[in-house]
Amino acid sequence: MRTPPSADTLRHNLEEALDLLKDYAPEPLPQARLVEPLPSLLEQCETLCAALPETEPLRSVHHMACTGGTLLSKCLAVMPNVTLLSEIDPLSTFILPKRHEARRFAPSDVIYGARTALRPIDDATAEAVFAASIEALHGALCAQGQRLVLRDHAHSQFCTDTDFAQRPTLREMLARRQPVLSVVTVRHPLDSFLSLHANGWRNFAPFTIEEYARRYAAFLARHDRIRVWRYEDFLDDPDGVLEQICAALDLPFVAGAEDLLSLVSLSGDSGRSANRIGRRKRREVPEEIRREAAQSAAYAELCDTLGYAPETG
Repeated sequence: MRTPPSADTLRHNLEEALDLLKDYAPEPLPQARLVEPLPSLLEQCETLCAALPETEPLRSVHHMACTGGTLLSKCLAVMPNVTLLSEIDPLSTFILPKRHEARRFAPSDVIYGARTALRPIDDATAEAVFAASIEALHGALCAQGQRLVLRDHAHSQFCTDTDFAQRPTLREMLARRQPVLSVVTVRHPLDSFLSLHANGWRNFAPFTIEEYARRYAAFLARHDRIRVWRYEDFLDDPDGVLEQICAALDLPFVAGAEDLLSLVSLSGDSGRSANRIGRRKRREVPEEIRREAAQSAAYAELCDTLGYAPETG
């Protein structure tokens, strides 16, 4: 067997080999600049997710009946890429038939069908059905670049024989599940009460301006953190106020909505017949209502809250 070389011999041979390699070594490279390391794949994903837009919110518009809400809602409905549903309240009993009355024909209304079934559903189930349908509709519209706006039917809750304090508002139901942008619009309570009187919408008792003001105040209290716009200001400056409302709802705004109002048909259109925006003369005030307004503490307080003078005629 051949004897392996000693350690000294190996060291000597390696030194000779290194000396030979020096003749072939390239010129020394310039000192490389320090480069920040590339982010990890996880960090890149987190950055991309953070840059994505937040969940598209729902939008809701709230007002009492006969306060100009239909005209304002029509203007919102003609804004670009807006889908507005008018007078929505899944817990409303306003159109439910009384005992032994015939049911109306509503083949596409699942909640109405379940409410009027032999074994009717309760409020919690009605709200769950509503939430599921809104989620599906909202998702489909978002995929199409549309924005969903729900116009509340607050009259069903606050101006009927319903115990309005014991049930959720439309906005409360929506906000339980996803972000909601909302606005409230108001009108001088004397004018809205006169319109209720003229239309025969005496759905609460006693039908007095004192009781109406109490209910109106309850509506405002349930929407106390939402910005309020006055209908009269809208009539004086339609484009200016509408632009503000669109900004609050994060909706696109285009001036000149008045020119497109004839294209829109909404439920609750009981007021003006012409599609012109502007102030009109107040309805004649019956003497009985004039006396009630002069004596009503709730009416005076409501006017003060909304920034109106407590007029009686």
